[in-house]
Amino acid sequence: QVQLAESGGGLVQAGGSLRLSCAASGSTYSSGGMGWFRQAPGQEREFVAAIRWSGGVTYYADFVKGRFTISRDNAKNTVILQMTSLKPEDTAVYFCGLSSLSYGLSMGRSYDYWGQGTQVTVSS
Repeated sequence: QVQLAESGGGLVQAGGSLRLSCAASGSTYSSGGMGWFRQAPGQEREFVAAIRWSGGVTYYADFVKGRFTISRDNAKNTVILQMTSLKPEDTAVYFCGLSSLSYGLSMGRSYDYWGQGTQVTVSS
């Protein structure tokens, strides 16, 4: 089993920054990558960013390119999402996921485990 624990959400003004962390524990040895998704009220969960464990290849949704950066700390089994230039439309619950695959990381169905989510609220 794998447990994922997100942290770092909160309330920030438009234009501000937040740093989300996701720590994985348990049987993570077979993981291929991790990613972040978000879900706003009344909306479907959508892909934000992902990273492969091997090689550190990153993937981003178009709407966050240039504003968000995903990185990893392999030794700590932790993935970081650095968010800058935040907009009110970034308001959502952000979830991290762990996948046994190293491809298809922009699709939710590729993920085997999910965290509980952390709320990000951006005020205008």
